[in-house]
Order: sequence, then C-alpha cells, then structure tokens
Amino acid sequence: MRSFSRGILGALVFGGIGIGGWYFLADRPLHPGPRTFHLPVGTTMRAFAEKLKARHVIDSADSFVALAELNGKGQALKSGVYRFPDPTTPMHILRMVASGQVVQYPLTLVPGWTFHQVRQALARAPHLQDDVKGLSHAAVRAALRMHASLEGAFFPDTYYYTYGAPATSILARAHKRLQALLRKDWKQRAPDLPVRTPQQALILASLVEKETAKNGERRKIAGVFVNRLRLGMRLETDPTVIFSLGRRYHGVLTSADLAFQSPYNTYLHYGLPPTPIGLCGAPALHAALHPDKTHALYFVATGRGGHVFSDTLQAQDQEIRKYEIDSAPRPSTR
Repeated sequence: MRSFSRGILGALVFGGIGIGGWYFLADRPLHPGPRTFHLPVGTTMRAFAEKLKARHVIDSADSFVALAELNGKGQALKSGVYRFPDPTTPMHILRMVASGQVVQYPLTLVPGWTFHQVRQALARAPHLQDDVKGLSHAAVRAALRMHASLEGAFFPDTYYYTYGAPATSILARAHKRLQALLRKDWKQRAPDLPVRTPQQALILASLVEKETAKNGERRKIAGVFVNRLRLGMRLETDPTVIFSLGRRYHGVLTSADLAFQSPYNTYLHYGLPPTPIGLCGAPALHAALHPDKTHALYFVATGRGGHVFSDTLQAQDQEIRKYEIDSAPRPSTR
C-alpha cells in the first residue's frame, strides 16, 4: 500500500474511527437520487471522489479514496457512464466503478427496415458515435468487411452499447448474428427449393417479412412465392414496388407505380429482386427455407391483418371483389 493511503488510513484509525468503524461507514446507506456520472478515460479515483462530494453523494472525498485503497481498488476505476441506484452505499459505488458496471443503452433494429431506416436509428441513438454518417454504402461495407449488399444484412433485435461506442460495432454484431442464423438454416433447408444460395434465401425471406407479420401466414406466403418461382411466373409483390419508389411512395400504389422502372419491381421482372428489401427476422427466414407445400399461387389482404390464398386467378379475382379491392392490386400478389 502506498504511503499516501497509509497516511489516510492512519488518520482515520487514530482519529477514532477504527477499522471496524470504517467498514460500517463503507456500508452506510446513501441516497444519491437518479444521478448519472460520466467518467472519461483517465479519470482517477481521487477525481471521481471529488465529483461524488461535489454532487453531495458522499461527505468526504478522502474517506472514499481511503476505502478504495483499503480494498485494493485505488487504481481500478473504469471509464464510462454510471447510474447509481437509490439507495446505495460507498462500497457498492466502488464495486460498480471498479468492475465497469456502466450504463447500457438499447438500440432496436426492426424487422422490415431498410438500411436507410437503420442509418436513421443509428443517428438518433443517444451517446452512440455515428461513424457511418456521410459514408457511402461502399465505404460502410469496407468498414464492416462485407461484400454483399447492406440491405437486409443485419439481424433485427435490440442491441446494447456503452457510452461512445461506434455505430459500426452494432452493425458488425447484427451482421454476425444474421450470418450465423443464415448458415444454420441454410444447412437445414427443405429440399428442391428454387433458391440456389443463402443470399437468395435471404432475399426471399425479406419479401415474406414485408408481406405479413402473422406467424401463421409466413410459410403460406413463402409457399406461394416458391410456386411462382418454380413456374417461371413473376412474383408481383407490392413491397418490391414500394422499395423501388423509396420516398416517392405516399401510402397508396397506383397503376403508374406498378409500371415504375426498377430492377426491384417484380411486376416487371421475373425472379427475385437483386437484394433483400428489408431486415428479416428468424421466423421469416425459417419460412423462406421451409415453405408450406401448397397449390396456392395468389393471395390478397383481407383488410383485417390477414390474407386469403387462391390456387387460380379466377378465384383470386373473386376474393379481390369480395374484399372490395379495385383492379390495381395493393397488398396482393398477382
């Protein structure tokens, strides 16, 4: 123990506190209230103790430093943002900063989001270093050591980060999660699917994700898409048109929108779009690789959150009239 700490401890002992009394003070309840402390890199235990005293959490900076020295933690403070509970004790505060129990901030990536929406969420996240701001897609891919498109390349979930963490750290974790899931599901896929690569499976899963949020429908919709791919039919799914339009989309698809020239427009082009059109969760990916065995080639939204499936165009047209949808298909596959 350094001479400085021996001097403090000596003063405490000979001043009448004693070691037993000191341990009582170490566990004395404090009521800091909902107080948050940011400790930059290089903050010393002495500087931290002075912050605590200045904000009336403790009465004596010397006593807190002595407690840290007595417990061998005088140099153990870890940088970051801390939020102390109320009530707490000097010893609990010391354990928190010595073990790095810093505040964890949540960031949620939502199924169906485009990469543009992901970037917006990163920019809004508090205390996150937005190191992808202003970067081109190619530059972001290079930073993440990715070769495929950024669209749909991240697993939607809630991720936690600490003060000052870079946005690329969250993207890297989310991409790693997705790749692990994709590798696992690809190995266990149903036989004879009309998708040849894991990336194509991911593209198909993104279409399923955008078409429905109902657990009981995902495999049915995947089955329709698989049937149409096998027969060489266009997929004609509205979410690809909406993705094509980007900011031009205003909530209702028109006949002109369905004719919008884009490689993503599945009303104009056969097969899958070039890339995923949004983030897809585990259920959508599982559905794409394990579609229902069905004869259905069409589906139409009921307007009540679900879909009705049809084997023929005639039956589909009847369902469209039943649900009073005009001849320009909105949420349906034709």
